[in-house]
Amino acid sequence: MMGMLNFGGPCPGFAYYSFHITGFEGPEVTDIPQRNLGVSEDKGGGGTQMANPSAIYSGPALEGDEEEEGDLPVDFDRLWKVVNDNPQDFNGWTDLLQYCEQEGHMTASRRALNAFLAIYPLCYGYWKKFADLERRAAHNSKAEEVCVRGLKVIPLSVDLWIHYINLLLGTLNMNSPESIERIRSVFEEAVAAAGWDWQSDRLWDLYAEWEKEQGDLKAMTAVYDRVMRVPTQLYSTHYEKLKSHLTSHALQDVLSPEEYTKLSSEYKQIQIQAKQEGPNSTADEEEERPPGEDEPADSGKDLEEAVQKMQELLLASREQVYLQNEVEVRKRWNYEDGIKRPYFHVKPLDRAQLKAWHSYLDWEIAEAQAAQEVTEGTSVEGPEGSNVNESVAGHKRVLILFERCVIACALYEELWDKYVHYLEPRSLEETRSVYRRACEVHLPYKHSFHMQWSRFEERHGNILEAQRILESLEQRMPGLAMVRLRRAGLERRVGRLDKAESLLKEAVEQNKDKPHLHAFFSIKLARFLLKLGKNPSRARAVLQEAIDLSPDNSRLYLNLLDLEVSGDLRVNGGGVQQCVSKALAAPLSPKTKILFSQQGLQFAEDYGTTVQGVLSIYEEHQRLLGELGGTKRGAENGDDDDPEKISKMDDGSAVSAPVQGVPPSMPPVPMTTPPPPMMGGDMSGYGGYSSWYQQQQYGGYGGYQNPWNQYNQYYPSS
Repeated sequence: MMGMLNFGGPCPGFAYYSFHITGFEGPEVTDIPQRNLGVSEDKGGGGTQMANPSAIYSGPALEGDEEEEGDLPVDFDRLWKVVNDNPQDFNGWTDLLQYCEQEGHMTASRRALNAFLAIYPLCYGYWKKFADLERRAAHNSKAEEVCVRGLKVIPLSVDLWIHYINLLLGTLNMNSPESIERIRSVFEEAVAAAGWDWQSDRLWDLYAEWEKEQGDLKAMTAVYDRVMRVPTQLYSTHYEKLKSHLTSHALQDVLSPEEYTKLSSEYKQIQIQAKQEGPNSTADEEEERPPGEDEPADSGKDLEEAVQKMQELLLASREQVYLQNEVEVRKRWNYEDGIKRPYFHVKPLDRAQLKAWHSYLDWEIAEAQAAQEVTEGTSVEGPEGSNVNESVAGHKRVLILFERCVIACALYEELWDKYVHYLEPRSLEETRSVYRRACEVHLPYKHSFHMQWSRFEERHGNILEAQRILESLEQRMPGLAMVRLRRAGLERRVGRLDKAESLLKEAVEQNKDKPHLHAFFSIKLARFLLKLGKNPSRARAVLQEAIDLSPDNSRLYLNLLDLEVSGDLRVNGGGVQQCVSKALAAPLSPKTKILFSQQGLQFAEDYGTTVQGVLSIYEEHQRLLGELGGTKRGAENGDDDDPEKISKMDDGSAVSAPVQGVPPSMPPVPMTTPPPPMMGGDMSGYGGYSSWYQQQQYGGYGGYQNPWNQYNQYYPSS
């Protein structure tokens, strides 16, 4: 009943998502003990860092998903069959999930959600629903595991991080020091993974307010100091909150001891400098003070003035950071404003949205390149003359933007292609991880991207993986001629000619009920046997068997004719005329027969051993022209209104040869052009296969393209 979508554990695509916390650092803060939640391998405890989401992670299974609750709901089987028959039917999935939610059946809901999230893992809202489902059933540990699984898939989801944190806040004993440390460690992972998102402001605010609730005002200051270095949508709001925070509490309470000491020293230095530069009346009074009289204590006014001056110094240093961040925000504002849907949805994006992502990525890559040149000591300006901020621009920033992009554009091959082309010169493992995530999770039926992945693996020497990719693709999308040819080509390049031949022979046998594909693979096999196997007799047998099955396919006769022409004429001189005779007796179009007759006559003129034989073939050719009535004159004199009509085959894909003139001093004689070698190379062009390589359900076959250049003949009037 459950079919192929019966997932009992985590979704298979989850293994391809995770993140390392590496990259950018913000202001120094006290190291925070962190607990390993299984979400990331490293922890960010010393600043604002960005995640590297392209590393491979193998997530733990969610145990106990298959608790039985008796029979499944009445309509579950019917709705399940809809999505089982067509897993890409998003509306069918939403109907199934809504029905399970209404029924409140735990087992049915788990099965449906697990199967749905295996295909659409970027729908963060359903991860939240899944966690809430487990929490309502009092399965708090399972609810937490669901959130962890979701965060492995979408580490940039601010909403899912907040949902996870709120879940922990509602289930942990917050009076326990271990719980406090755990929440803080989760906050650190959250800002490391998603804190550089343009819309991460809610996460930063939640972190700061939580520290305030714990009574740790210094930690709250550190959080705001870190977000002040991150270009976000509400950057100015953070600055205002920071200023209010710093001016509403005693400086000793909001600053670390090191910063407070440094600020006090700076203030005293300014005071000393001011006294030295001012009038010397104060010095005279100090000299006239009676012996033994103590120095007067500072008045309350003096203390208030000192605090105010220190606050001004403090805010001045923060304002400088704010202004630097504002520059980065302004550079990105228009790009961010052009992105209307930053989340995943199956509904297509318009071209303007895709163009906006392309433009943003191109700009960020250029900024990163400029930042790298600055680091290397080269004086350079970023795009449009922008000043490069090394703490913001860079490779990690580009990775974050790419990860945001492939969430919103997960179903668009062009953005994944842009991502892997950016990564390949920098990291083969990260490139491989992105290929795997794209092909096995988001683009399972984009065969061209799978074959690009296979070429990537072959290019870098991973032959077994390249073979596995193509085999898996053919299992998922059976019948694609392009994939079978790529498999055979791969085996040929690694020297396994027997395996390549076996794949082509298998394709011929499997497509006997599809004459068009059978003819196509027969031609490929015959060429392989002739050119690489050096066995023309086997190649001839393959083509003759295909002709018996498809007697109306002109391409088979053309390839057989080329095979005979390219052979040893002393051994099999009659093979050409036999092939021509067979074509003339076949159910081909009249124009196609004329072309074969012309080529037979040409061969006789070039290689005939007796003039009687040449004249006999010439008379037969004239008889054929006579049977076609009006076509005869055009064929003889070349005055047809459309010369290409004579040369086109019945599939309409051949190309006519140019008309050849006759020197005026010579009488008209039959002129022919030697045919180009059909089997001298694969005319289809590796990497440029036409749509007719595909089965109908994957886009339809178009017409075969005829690689022969055809020839007009000019004969004297009979």
